[in-house]
Parts: sequence; C-alpha cells; structure tokens
Amino acid sequence: MFITKECDYAIRVVRGLADGEIKAVKNVCEEEHIPHSFAYKILKKLEREGIVMSFRGNTGGYQLVKGLEELSLFEIVQAVDKRLFINECLEDGYVCSRNGACDRCMVHREFLRIQGILNEALQEKTMKEIVSDNISEK
Repeated sequence: MFITKECDYAIRVVRGLADGEIKAVKNVCEEEHIPHSFAYKILKKLEREGIVMSFRGNTGGYQLVKGLEELSLFEIVQAVDKRLFINECLEDGYVCSRNGACDRCMVHREFLRIQGILNEALQEKTMKEIVSDNISEK
C-alpha cells in the first residue's frame, strides 16, 4: 500500500472540517482542492467510521464529529482504505510459496518490520498537532 489519492483527499477533507463548523461539500472541495466526485465517496466512508456527520437541507453539509486531538492520520487512512499494507503478502489469507511454516521468508519478515514502522508513524501525531503545525508555518 502506498498512500493513495483517496487517502490524501480524506486527510484534506478532515483538515477542511477542522474548525468544527458544518460545511457544504462544495466549500471543502474548493478550500482543499478536491474533486467533488471523490469528496462524496470519501465523506460517506468517514461518516461510516464515525469521523464526520452529515446534515441535510439548505444549511446542510458535513461536520467533524471526532475531535482533532483524538484523530490520527492512521485512523483517517484506515477509514478509506482498510488495506493499509506495503505489500499484499502481509494481508491475512495471502498464500506465498516463499513463506511456509518451516521456512520463513526473510523479505516477508522485513516487510512486517517496515509495516510496523509505517503504522507507528501514521499514529504518532494527532490531527490537531498536524493542523496546528500547518497553521504556524504560514
């Protein structure tokens, strides 16, 4: 897995909703430079995971439900792409002829190590820290 465009856009959506206000999808898309077609799909996934909430009607839109201080990049990426693996051999049920019960594949073992580092790095900072860092750099 690499961070897909969909994951990148999901992080931008959360950043666009960081102020806690209810925002129209159009506004978030304009602020964060996200195509509308992607945004709706992403917002549905984020809503399913309890990260955002939708509101109907003229003043409707989406609002961040989960606090920035408790939300990490890992959670956002997981919400839109459950297959957060650097290689398919790390997925449950993947059968590899090079990674048997008696003979462990050293490449697989190294991918596991790298995957652990990636997961830790994505969980390291909260979105509040990331958004705050972004604001202070401007």
